[in-house]
Amino acid sequence: MPDTATPEPVRIAVWSGPRNISTAMMRAWENRRDCAVWDEPFYGCYLAETGLAHPMRAEVLAAEPTDWAAVATRCAARDDAPIVYQKHMCQHMVAAAPLDWIGACRHAFLIRAPERVAVSFARGWPDMTAADLGFARQAELFDQVAAQTGKPPPVLEAEDVLTDPQGMLRALCAALEVPWDEAMLSWPPGPRASDGVWAAHWYGSVHRSTGFARAPGPLPEIGTDLAAIVEACRPAYATLRRHRLNPLAPS
Repeated sequence: MPDTATPEPVRIAVWSGPRNISTAMMRAWENRRDCAVWDEPFYGCYLAETGLAHPMRAEVLAAEPTDWAAVATRCAARDDAPIVYQKHMCQHMVAAAPLDWIGACRHAFLIRAPERVAVSFARGWPDMTAADLGFARQAELFDQVAAQTGKPPPVLEAEDVLTDPQGMLRALCAALEVPWDEAMLSWPPGPRASDGVWAAHWYGSVHRSTGFARAPGPLPEIGTDLAAIVEACRPAYATLRRHRLNPLAPS
């Protein structure tokens, strides 16, 4: 008899720091008819482990799982959707976080200039440190994925995506070996059931959006309060940027 078992889904883990078009990228994938998304799977675990007083901490802990092993198991689990897109924050993967599940996923890394990230994140979390922006941890995770797969995973520069959404998303789909879908270029405005509870604090601009924003202008000026944080993040950013994808021309 022919094998009628449900095919194994393609699990895509995309690793970002905060304030880095990661939610817009999640919108793009969720607008595909073949894709389900999961918003920051380990955020509840991270807040429970670190005790950080992030905005909406109580609401996040009430709504999200806090068992590292249970979340990791689900990250590698079967799903009804052909593609499962996981939006991960690198800074959430503290020492207690398990990484034995990452072999079940295809990985990509989303980067953005630390000046832009620091200025944006400071508006919602003024007590941040360099670790809160996730750059160093992102570089470590990149090396771990590259070592496991034998090749560098694809890296997307946020400004490249904003400059050429179609070219860069086509390039990402090609690198992840999934078909390109024009539906990724726009989406209806408003919240989603898939949004984390923290969306009420962080996702205002995405809720108003119908597609990727225009590329920004020059880098923002950095005050003395953020200069040390930006400099601490710059080496990891530069290392990953050397692997950034080039856009694909439309066919």
